[in-house]
Amino acid sequence: MPPLTWSELARKKKRKRKEWKERKKRFKSVIFIIVRLVFSEIFFLGLIKSLKSYLVPSGQVFVEFKSPFKDPCLSASALPEIERIRVGKELLEAKRIEEENERKRILALRRAEKEEEQRAREKIRQKLEEDKAERRRKLGLPPEDPAAVKPSASVVQEKKTFLPVKPVTKVEQMRECLRSLKQNHKDEDAKVKRAFHTLLTYIGNVAKNPDEEKFRKIRLTNPSFQERVGGLKGGVEFLELCGFEKIEGGEFLFLPRDKVEMAVLNSAGSELNSAIVNPFFGVL
Repeated sequence: MPPLTWSELARKKKRKRKEWKERKKRFKSVIFIIVRLVFSEIFFLGLIKSLKSYLVPSGQVFVEFKSPFKDPCLSASALPEIERIRVGKELLEAKRIEEENERKRILALRRAEKEEEQRAREKIRQKLEEDKAERRRKLGLPPEDPAAVKPSASVVQEKKTFLPVKPVTKVEQMRECLRSLKQNHKDEDAKVKRAFHTLLTYIGNVAKNPDEEKFRKIRLTNPSFQERVGGLKGGVEFLELCGFEKIEGGEFLFLPRDKVEMAVLNSAGSELNSAIVNPFFGVL
């Protein structure tokens, strides 16, 4: 598959952004309906509670309306309404937390894609500089003074030496492992893409069925596994970063149930998806 051009990449990102806005709009409409139902129930109960008596004009008789929260005869019938309001509130809170987690995941994915694009642009810029120097050499022109082109390079390098070294997180280790896998097989794009898709399938099966042992156990000597993942340097290492361990003398990869971490699996899925859809992944 040929790499996408800048215009195609921009259109693809624009289409994804539009789809995300549509999903967000539908989600907001559902939340609005739920909130409207909840507040209508609260308003109705408050209205009944506030109307302590009502004057009937024909006989001037006061008819008492008792709140279902205080009347033991009405408490049994009012319980389903109260329970529905409570469930509605819990549903709203769960939806809010889910939306916040999804937003954080998307922001982290976009940040990683921007970093990949920035590294790719830097490599392209260096390539252009090399081509420019080669053309000047062929034309017999003197080479450009690197100090004049980049006067602040030494200052930037000096500043970098004083920056604190950040600890390498597991997500960064996964990204580096996938990048090394692609660089080690840079002439086999189809095989690398197939390996990424296979790893994504393994991780997705475990995330969807964490209690199924058949999805958490992989035979290393399986010909299909060796052809798709095991034969590529970095494939088994990526699974080990996800929590898999070698057992029975290195014949199987096994992920114990108590070591299944959904956060790690979700991060692995995000990194694999970024490696699949981002054409600049692993360029450096």
